[in-house]
Amino acid sequence: MTVLAYHLTGYRRTWRSGVFSSFLLPTLTVLGFGLGVGGYVDQGVNGVPYLEWIVPGLLASTALQVATAESTFPVFANFQWTRSYTAQNAAPLRVGDILAGHLAFVLFRAVTASAAFLLVTTLLGAVASAWAVLTLPVVALLALAVAAPTFGYAAAVSSDSWLAMLFRFAVIPMTLFAGVFFPVESLPGGLRHLAYATPLWHAVDLCRAAMLGAPPQWSVPGHLLYLAAWAVGGWALAVRRFRRRLVV
Repeated sequence: MTVLAYHLTGYRRTWRSGVFSSFLLPTLTVLGFGLGVGGYVDQGVNGVPYLEWIVPGLLASTALQVATAESTFPVFANFQWTRSYTAQNAAPLRVGDILAGHLAFVLFRAVTASAAFLLVTTLLGAVASAWAVLTLPVVALLALAVAAPTFGYAAAVSSDSWLAMLFRFAVIPMTLFAGVFFPVESLPGGLRHLAYATPLWHAVDLCRAAMLGAPPQWSVPGHLLYLAAWAVGGWALAVRRFRRRLVV
């Protein structure tokens, strides 16, 4: 709780800078893709209007991008530039406390950004089901599944150039090909299986099922267990990397 309070205190002074990304960008994205591109998709997707079909994917990808952004450069900076982790480690805090507190803040950022996106899209009439509220625990689990291994990755790299590579070769391709903008089934076989392996596709499928009131393509327990496996494995990796950097 102490580490989480530290990050929240800092966020109190910077939260205004996130208003643009939390409210205006979702609005522009929905208008650009949902209405702009969707105007050319006459049949919708599987009988669902393109605007309603794309919003769940955009919601999940928002959580993915916020969680990744908060788990890369901030973590790297706390090791290499500001040395905040070193100072926290000198206090009566364990490595698990430092890691859990920062991860809790990342979850807070991802869920609040997703809630803002959900609010905006609801006001725009792009959300038709009250079950959409169930997407928030889904995006929280997705954020943890993404943030935990990213913490381990950011703790292991020696240059911030590796963080830019993570966005270029993992986050952007995942966003483009994991079912956010078009059905994964339209991809070639090899790429389709890669998309199924990403945590984003599992969250997109769950969010789309909740917001459209339709069954997911895969089982709900299977989706949740897969995301939980990413979170648990990422936690183990992050704890190992943090201990290697902080425990002498």
